[in-house]
Amino acid sequence: QVQLQESDPGLVKPSQTLSLTCTVSGGSITTNYYYWSWIRQPPGKGLEWIGFITYSGSTYYSPSLKSRTSISRDTSKNQFTLQLSSVTPEDTAVYYCARDEGTTPVDWGQGTQVTVSS
Repeated sequence: QVQLQESDPGLVKPSQTLSLTCTVSGGSITTNYYYWSWIRQPPGKGLEWIGFITYSGSTYYSPSLKSRTSISRDTSKNQFTLQLSSVTPEDTAVYYCARDEGTTPVDWGQGTQVTVSS
């Protein structure tokens, strides 16, 4: 079974770039047809899809976050990384990485709390 673990950036200051890494075990991020997503849940709100990177390295982003988002990967470490620039307190959320089958996340990391505050 695939397991995912998010890094813990903790507190991020407004205008900085948030960087999160997801370490994958039990499966390769280059396995055909696997997609790897970032999803977040702000306090008191529902889940919000941020974007994903495919097994071949292609990326797709939420239109509302596209201008500030970059997802990359390190195949040698079996990791993929989210960078979200120019953060504001509205980016405060629990951030999850996940493995998708089709458009459905099926394996999830435990989530990491990110707080944007000065």
